[in-house]
Amino acid sequence: MTPPTPNSDPEEAADGQSDFVREKVITDNQQGTFAGRVQTRFPPEPNGHLHIGHAKAIALDFAIADEFGGICNLRFDDTNPLTEDHTYAESIVADIKWLGFEPREVHYASDYFDKLYEWAQHLISNGLAYVDDQDGETISAQRGGFGKTGVESPYRDRSIDENLDLFTRMRAGEFPDGTRVLRAKIDMQAENMQLRDPVMYRIRHEHHYRQGDRWPIFPTYDWAHGQGDAIEGVTHSLCTLEFSDHRALYDWFLDNLPLENDQPEQAEFARLELTYTVTSKRRLRGLVDEGVVTGWDDPRMPTLSALRRRGYPPEAIREFCSHIGVARTNSRHAIELLESFVRTRLNAIAQRRMAVLRPVKLVITNWPTDENGDPVVEYREAVNNPEDEADGTRRVPFSGTLYIEQDDFRLEPPPKYYRLAPGREVRLRAGYFVTCTGAVTDDDGNVVEVRCTYDPETAGGNAPDGRKVKATIHWVSATHAVDGEVALYDRLFSSEVPGSQTGDPRDELNPDSLELLTDCKFEPILADTEPGQVVQFERLGYFAHDPREPMLFHRTVGLRDEWANIQKRRQKR
Repeated sequence: MTPPTPNSDPEEAADGQSDFVREKVITDNQQGTFAGRVQTRFPPEPNGHLHIGHAKAIALDFAIADEFGGICNLRFDDTNPLTEDHTYAESIVADIKWLGFEPREVHYASDYFDKLYEWAQHLISNGLAYVDDQDGETISAQRGGFGKTGVESPYRDRSIDENLDLFTRMRAGEFPDGTRVLRAKIDMQAENMQLRDPVMYRIRHEHHYRQGDRWPIFPTYDWAHGQGDAIEGVTHSLCTLEFSDHRALYDWFLDNLPLENDQPEQAEFARLELTYTVTSKRRLRGLVDEGVVTGWDDPRMPTLSALRRRGYPPEAIREFCSHIGVARTNSRHAIELLESFVRTRLNAIAQRRMAVLRPVKLVITNWPTDENGDPVVEYREAVNNPEDEADGTRRVPFSGTLYIEQDDFRLEPPPKYYRLAPGREVRLRAGYFVTCTGAVTDDDGNVVEVRCTYDPETAGGNAPDGRKVKATIHWVSATHAVDGEVALYDRLFSSEVPGSQTGDPRDELNPDSLELLTDCKFEPILADTEPGQVVQFERLGYFAHDPREPMLFHRTVGLRDEWANIQKRRQKR
């Protein structure tokens, strides 16, 4: 049998770095390590929502399986009854599907509790695990530290029979929380701290969201994780770098168990970190619980549910993850790079629409009226997407009273301001040339109405005499406008590396991360926008229709490619 080969070049990641994960799989296949079989898994804990950092792990796990003709499963590492819940598990399944992946099977670490208990008894019977009566604080102190020797527990040399009896009674629920733990018996002087007699089981009389009240003891992550891999037949257990020190323990457990399948191998890769972003579940949960954000899917959050609500295309996230590649060292990527992928994807697929976010009336004083004296209504032809001719055009109502953006008019224009001002002519998108003749202000000097005349010979935005204008502005017919709201977002944190300045990211929250505009005016077709659909508001950016609140649009990204500007500045240095 010829070992499967990947569909893409294994020697180079998109950023020019060697893709060591694919190289490892190729080597294993060539050596017949797993008889040419490739199986991966994505193992989240159902204690929160997935975030952008998980997207890289998901994409890698599923891509490796796909490229080498293998399978990838989803396994919930649900070993902590205090923080886990069905709702988190359901959200994770939905996020993975939205991202474009389908696990072959869905498993739960909690389904292996009986097998893990049996294997723990096996280790005890072989003198490789013992029950410790010390509290957690004492055990932690005795482990020592780097360059500091560990202290063996006074219970380390209990007899096998006593350990088996105590462990059985722990399982029966005989002891209160925190009174005993089961520890692996490895080496209290090991340089790798993970090998200093790690805890395998804790007593917790808590209700488990799947197992109910069957178990008063629960396995630690390190005890459950590798064994779950082995039970399922995983070949390549891909983890982020913070688990590199855990690999020795991962292997020690598997080396000392009677496995029915091949022993899986763990490999670690750099996690995904972004500027201006926090991905710690604990900190994200704090933002939700403290009311800093409105929920896990608040569009300012880095969770996949929030990015979906904000309008990020899943294809753009996958392309971004592929681009940054697989590295052995952690690094923080500019969020502008991710936004560039989002912008590029949306530019190709998003329908164009006109919306005025901060409206001021523009009255065309020479606009014609009908026989009843009512202003004539025309319909202007506007292109839906210049990137895709197949998207065709739409008819936009045009009348003598329009809404334009407040920023598109100045009574006293500053230098290099080319938009509408007294005596100045501009083009209305897909409409006519108009020339400002004046404005009406309120008692505070605020402009409440702009007045102008139009040139009927410039229909469609071109002058027959060839004259040019320096600005084109968008508009919405006041008679036909649909009201709506727009949420504008800035970075949730003001620092590129949240917490780097004060030690606590909460001290660097951006108080101006959200601006809600409630008096926006939309062209009528926007009322038919599907929930979740992303459109381009011409000249303003890309906006996603909220999936739950009609006529609320979230700004996904602006039109300006900030990543390109960053690259230009770097080239000048």
